[in-house]
Amino acid sequence: MRIKHLILIPALLLLGLGSSGAQTLETYFAAAAENNPGLQAKYKEFEAALERVPQVSSLDDPTLSFGYFVSPVETRLGPQKAKFSLSQMFPWFGTLKAKEDAAALAAEAKFQGFVDARNQLYYRVAAAYYPIYKLNEWKQIEKENIEILKSYKNISSRNFENDKGSMVDVLRVDIMLKDASTNLDILNKEEKPLVTAFNKLLNRPADEEVTIDVEKQEDSLPLHQNKDSLMNQHPVLKKLELMRQSYEAAETAARKNGYPKFGVGLDYVAVGERTDMQVENNGRDVIMPMVSVSIPIFRKKYNAAVKEAQLKQESLALQKEEFSNNLVSRYEDVWFEINKQDQLINLYNDQIKTTRQTLKLLTTSYANSGKEFEEVLRMQQELLMYEKKKAAAISQYKTSVARLEYVMGRSGN
Repeated sequence: MRIKHLILIPALLLLGLGSSGAQTLETYFAAAAENNPGLQAKYKEFEAALERVPQVSSLDDPTLSFGYFVSPVETRLGPQKAKFSLSQMFPWFGTLKAKEDAAALAAEAKFQGFVDARNQLYYRVAAAYYPIYKLNEWKQIEKENIEILKSYKNISSRNFENDKGSMVDVLRVDIMLKDASTNLDILNKEEKPLVTAFNKLLNRPADEEVTIDVEKQEDSLPLHQNKDSLMNQHPVLKKLELMRQSYEAAETAARKNGYPKFGVGLDYVAVGERTDMQVENNGRDVIMPMVSVSIPIFRKKYNAAVKEAQLKQESLALQKEEFSNNLVSRYEDVWFEINKQDQLINLYNDQIKTTRQTLKLLTTSYANSGKEFEEVLRMQQELLMYEKKKAAAISQYKTSVARLEYVMGRSGN
């Protein structure tokens, strides 16, 4: 029953990977799950572990032997010519079942390792996706900044021609335009390594286009999770517990290996006819059933196998406790980061709104009077800074939410 369960779950899981196409990032998740070689390697490990189950749950092969008497052994019924022996050994009751349970639990642990690798891949895809979003936003902000600075240059030039401003104002705008153009050029060059890293997670050509579709409005804050719920969901914790149960079954199998094994067999002896006299059943072949029992008197190896399984269980219990402690710590860290970025986004929204209002007033005043142009440029740079910080905060917020999904043991947004 356990094996059928293990075979069905991956099939349903893989079917589900490609079913979500509503969001671009979800589509990339599905592509990564289908194509990423590291994830596929994890799945192959699980499939390989499944193949251990029939190996350990089967009886040893029967033994067939044949012997030919070069010098026939004379018996009362006639000379023995050849001998055939067939035997089969059987382990102690329940040994094979314990080994099967141990292998099936180990395979299920491998599957949970695959699930964790998939969740980690989803986080890595998201962590590579949102920086591209930030880069695109910064490029657009810088392009808009260049257009605004060009309009300021026109205004400052007209004011200079009308003796309402100075040539210094025009030169200041030129300096800022050169800075903005250089920044935009650097941002354009930064795109290639980011896109390459993202595409390689999906195992596709480095220069393939990446479509970014991120809502400008930040997500609502996720609910703070109960720590007991956190401990029950993460696949690594499930994996460690399944491995512990596997060694528990291995301990049972090791104990039973130390019990006697039973064998049944059959000897068949081909007998020739006697020519020197006539006897009852002359030349009749001999059939002899046999029973054998192994005597496990050398106990060190059996005791060591039991002790090994016990120590493995203790080790896995400690690993599980250690991972649980680290998981709680990581959860609190990422929860703090989500709240921090949420507060920063709200702050930047307010700052952008106020700065735009102030800038509008300063620009109108400068157009009429030709004064305080330096303040106009300073306020424009503040607006540029807040807009970039907001884009960076949204990128970090969404990356942190994706990290929270991984810490919670979930499979993506």
